[in-house]
Amino acid sequence: MTKLILALTAVSGLALAAPLAAQSSSQHAGHAMPAADGMMDEAHIKDTAQFMKMHGEQLSAAINHPSRAEDKARDAFRHPAETLAFFHVGPEMKVGEYAPGGGWYSRLLGHYLGGEGQLVGLYANPLTATADPARQERIRNQAAGFGAEVAGYTGLPAEKFSGLTLDKAAEQKGTFDRILVIRAMHSPTRSGTADTEIRAMRELLKDDGLLGIIQHRAKPDAPWAYADGSKGYLKQQDMIDFMRLNGFELVAASEINANAKDPANHPEGVWEMPPSLATKREDLKGLGESDRMTLLFKKAK
Repeated sequence: MTKLILALTAVSGLALAAPLAAQSSSQHAGHAMPAADGMMDEAHIKDTAQFMKMHGEQLSAAINHPSRAEDKARDAFRHPAETLAFFHVGPEMKVGEYAPGGGWYSRLLGHYLGGEGQLVGLYANPLTATADPARQERIRNQAAGFGAEVAGYTGLPAEKFSGLTLDKAAEQKGTFDRILVIRAMHSPTRSGTADTEIRAMRELLKDDGLLGIIQHRAKPDAPWAYADGSKGYLKQQDMIDFMRLNGFELVAASEINANAKDPANHPEGVWEMPPSLATKREDLKGLGESDRMTLLFKKAK
């Protein structure tokens, strides 16, 4: 991983926020990363360096846009430059962001993709997410309003952005270059809809499309009751195995968003960690954000 950071710095001139000491090429906080399961290899490092040589300037401009002044406080913990480079998200691509939530990545992606590309907010299938018609309608309304929401963040035309609920995936089958699932897999895992959601996203991807996952990471020996999504944390190997069962192959894994200081054993879950600090524990305030896996997948043949 250190090699990747050095390569990115050399070719792009970006000010990369992650301290090199936080990166590890083979292990992190007890998480063994066998090469057979997609550990970042020299070829991926080379490809990512070339990617940054082509797109680093545009990515840097998006990250440093004045409208991100408040968001930049989280850059040191979320490493957007390294993450989007690792996922090879190009500015000309059609990109889906699953469960956009608070808008932190939407604002960045809006600026980055708003010129040549397209950003689509992907929302849960309302029919499987809930049996409540009112909640189903809220999900559809959120998707319908995503374009205007991102246009408001960026000042760019709303037609560059749109929303889609996953029950409508067939309408845009095979048209997405990338799909990003950022700190969101615990929710469908907890509700039992993760398999149908991921399979719908697979349908959306082009044959050579890629899907990137960032997820709060449980310890390998965490009990099932802690790593079932209810606490926000999932086990990395469970995530890889789950994706394999649903038609994906692991391309590479990265420690870009790792945090060895996170004990990942919070009684009230990941929301005790910054920035939420749900229980206002003083001992957690200086630890940074949660320990996270960063995984890149391609469609299995």
